[in-house]
Amino acid sequence: MSFQAYLDAVEDKTGHTPRELVALAQERGFDASTKAGPILEWLKEDYGLGRGHGMAMVHVITKGPQISAKHVGASGTHSDASDTLWLDGKATNPATSG
Repeated sequence: MSFQAYLDAVEDKTGHTPRELVALAQERGFDASTKAGPILEWLKEDYGLGRGHGMAMVHVITKGPQISAKHVGASGTHSDASDTLWLDGKATNPATSG
């Protein structure tokens, strides 16, 4: 599963776009210095997210939408179309919509 696919699944599971969850995390005081544990606990308690989907959100909350270019354009299940994740909801993603 690509990183973007994880974020799209998070949206399906929570009803919130990744950007909305980042804003909610910031309201709770989570930022780049926050360890994964407290964020994972919040996502599990409030949204029922498991570790894999939670860790995708931990990355976005603590590091932003930029990811390693390692899998960009690669073949296989972990290939992402871009090294920048789309946080505004899968329905508006120009790489997959329209």
